[in-house]
Amino acid sequence: MIGRSGNPTLSDNTFERQQSQAGDKVMTIDGTVHRTMITLVLLLAGAFSSWKMYFDGENVFPFMIGGLIAGFILALIVSFVPRTAPFLVPLYAVAEGLFLGALSANYEYVYDGITLQAALLTMGVFVALLLVYRLRIVKVTENFKLGVIAATGGIALVYLLSLVLGFFGVSIPYLHESSPIGIGISVVIVIVAALNLVLDFDFIENGARSGAPKYMEWYGAFGLVVTLVWLYIEMLRLLSKIFSRD
Repeated sequence: MIGRSGNPTLSDNTFERQQSQAGDKVMTIDGTVHRTMITLVLLLAGAFSSWKMYFDGENVFPFMIGGLIAGFILALIVSFVPRTAPFLVPLYAVAEGLFLGALSANYEYVYDGITLQAALLTMGVFVALLLVYRLRIVKVTENFKLGVIAATGGIALVYLLSLVLGFFGVSIPYLHESSPIGIGISVVIVIVAALNLVLDFDFIENGARSGAPKYMEWYGAFGLVVTLVWLYIEMLRLLSKIFSRD
C-alpha cells in the first residue's frame, strides 16, 4: 500500500490513482530529485526578481498578491489533476517565488539578516531529515503518519480560523505574538512542518517503487517544494518573533 503524507498535495492513494501503461516510462527517485531541483531554481529566480524590485524601490505588492493567488490556483489544479504537473509546476514555482521574494524582502527590511538565517535553517532541516530518513533512524509507521497528519490538519484549521476572525478584528491569543508562549507555538509548528518532509520522502519513495507514471516525478517534486515553502515561511515567523524581543 502506498504511504500517506500530511502534505495535502500528496494525499492517500495519489500514486495508485495514476496508473502507468505497459511500456511507459515510470517514476524514479533520481528523476524526482532532478525535477525538484528545477522547481527550486525557478522558485528562486522568481524570488530574486521580486526581492530586487523591492529594494530598488518598486511597488512589489501586485507581484506579491498576484504570485500568491496564481500559486494557489495552480496548486489546486495540479493537486486535482496530477497529469498537468509537468506543465503547471514550473509556472507554480515562478508564481510562488514572486510571492516569497516580496514577503522575504518585507521581513528583511524590518529584521536585517533574517531571510538568510531562515533559508539556512530550512536547508539544514531538510538535509538533516533526509539523512535521518535514508539511515532509517525514524520509522515511518502508520501511527507516525497519522500523528503528523492530525497535527498538520489542526494547524491548517487554526490558520483558517485566524484568517476568518481577522476580518472581524479578532485575533487568536498567542498565535502571532512574540511572547514565550507565542514563540513556543511557532516552534511546534516548525517541527510539524519539518516532519512532513519525512512523510514526503517516504511517499515519493513508495511512488517510485510502485511504478507510477513518469509525470508523477513533477508531482512528487511539487509536493516536496510545497512543504519546503511552508517550512521556510514558518522559520521566518519564528525568527521574527525572536528578533522582536531583542
